[in-house]
Amino acid sequence: MAKYFDVHPDNPQRRIIGSVVDDIRSGALVAYPTDSCFALGCQLGNRAALDRIRTIRHLDDKHHFTLVCRDFAQLGQFVHVDNDVFRAVKAATPGSYTFILPATKEVPRQLLHPKKKTVGVRIPDHVVTQAILAELGEPLLSSTLLLPDEEEPLTQGWEIKERLDHVVDAVVDSGDCGTRPTTVIDFSGGEAEIVRRGAGDTTRFE
Repeated sequence: MAKYFDVHPDNPQRRIIGSVVDDIRSGALVAYPTDSCFALGCQLGNRAALDRIRTIRHLDDKHHFTLVCRDFAQLGQFVHVDNDVFRAVKAATPGSYTFILPATKEVPRQLLHPKKKTVGVRIPDHVVTQAILAELGEPLLSSTLLLPDEEEPLTQGWEIKERLDHVVDAVVDSGDCGTRPTTVIDFSGGEAEIVRRGAGDTTRFE
């Protein structure tokens, strides 16, 4: 049965955030809110939780997982970013964007796209997510909480708890999230390619 954490959306309780992070460090798979929609997240390198995300979402090995980062300093440890791409990404973050970029050696091999050796990264504009990332001190390995054969992600914490009670370890609820996942921009070829139009405005990349 999943734990349920009720977190204040503007002033996250430190004690609760600490408990969430303790669970993540202990191997938990959590459902948590972001500035686009709910996501599934676990600690980087948690192979068992990664496999659980694949099972829950019915993902194949070509799916791009996302490293949700606190800031640019952290993001730069995990992907290669040249000057032009840096400026474009910097101008759009924090925000509802995921960027696909060539991974550094810091990224576990099982997260990489098998051919491109790329990974998704993002810096969210969400108080609770940022509180979790600050306490954790490393990125969260994440994937949008979009269930198979459903067109929109789940938006209510209580519903996620009800439906995924036996497949996730914790649900972090700070109120409604949106229903639109991040906009995905692939920079791995040097130029911006819009892979998915979502919550982030795409005009700057067109």
